[in-house]
Amino acid sequence: MRDESKAFHAAVYQVVDMIPYGRVTSYALLLGKPQNSRQVGSAMKNCGPIIELLNSEAGPREQIDVGNLPWWRVVSSAGKISPRENSSSEYLQAEKLKREGVAVSKGHLVDIDEFGWFPDEVDL
Repeated sequence: MRDESKAFHAAVYQVVDMIPYGRVTSYALLLGKPQNSRQVGSAMKNCGPIIELLNSEAGPREQIDVGNLPWWRVVSSAGKISPRENSSSEYLQAEKLKREGVAVSKGHLVDIDEFGWFPDEVDL
């Protein structure tokens, strides 16, 4: 993985870790760069192995705790929990959000206006 790609992924996970309890943000809004929403989605989908790689090259203070990364707080720009190959992950994401007080409809939609977190400028 190139240094530029490592920096992008580290930034994604750093911002995901900042999403407040009971709030959500979208793939497009995460870094303030809507054109990167697919890359953010890919970073989230593959966070386990990517974080393992990043951690293998990072010092103790830069380690990312994949077990505590609140991945469930990232949804599509329409507020929808993104479909996956394994549909049980969609239900798990919905349950985690509900436990935080986020209303999730039967169609796996979240009201972005009510529960959205919009990081105008994140200082990375």
